[in-house]
Amino acid sequence: MRIGKLAARTGVSERSLRYYESQGLLASDRTPGGHRDFSERAVDRVIRIQELYAAGLNSAKIGRILPCMRDEDGGPSVRATPGLVAELTAERARIDRMIDDLVRSREVLDEVIAVAAGGAALVAA
Repeated sequence: MRIGKLAARTGVSERSLRYYESQGLLASDRTPGGHRDFSERAVDRVIRIQELYAAGLNSAKIGRILPCMRDEDGGPSVRATPGLVAELTAERARIDRMIDDLVRSREVLDEVIAVAAGGAALVAA
């Protein structure tokens, strides 16, 4: 499929898809006219890349992780090294810390909203 179709199917811009390809995260063949031609599997790969970016990983780390995540048949991959497993475990711990920080921030914001809402009621009365 052409890059425009892949972009439409994944919701990812053509520019981002070109970047993924330049970083070695995504591969395409070329048509005789020089256009990129992506396989159907590229859709799942782009979605997986987006999930990893959303988790806060950079392209270099994603490039190391992608080959270890799943085999083409969807089964678990056996390519992950102990070092990569340790790195992924550290990333998960980082994400857990971020979640904890966000929960604390939300609790503080809830308190501010409650006080402000109570104060607004007093001013209006």
